[in-house]
Amino acid sequence: MQGVTAGILLLMAALPVLEANDIEDKDSPFYYDWHSLRVGGLVCAGILCAVGIIVLLSGKCKCKFGQKHKPGQ
Repeated sequence: MQGVTAGILLLMAALPVLEANDIEDKDSPFYYDWHSLRVGGLVCAGILCAVGIIVLLSGKCKCKFGQKHKPGQ
């Protein structure tokens, strides 16, 4: 029974791949420039990381990790 189920799932996963258009069809509305998207994401992640480090090192964040919370306050 597991073999039949695995075969059906594999067939259902493989059918859209067989009907897929050419990957390099640049006129397709579903064509994405993956290199630019990856570079843009890395630049955005770098900027956010730098801003986070600057905020942590600026001393404006008054985080006290060792202090216990008192129930009356």
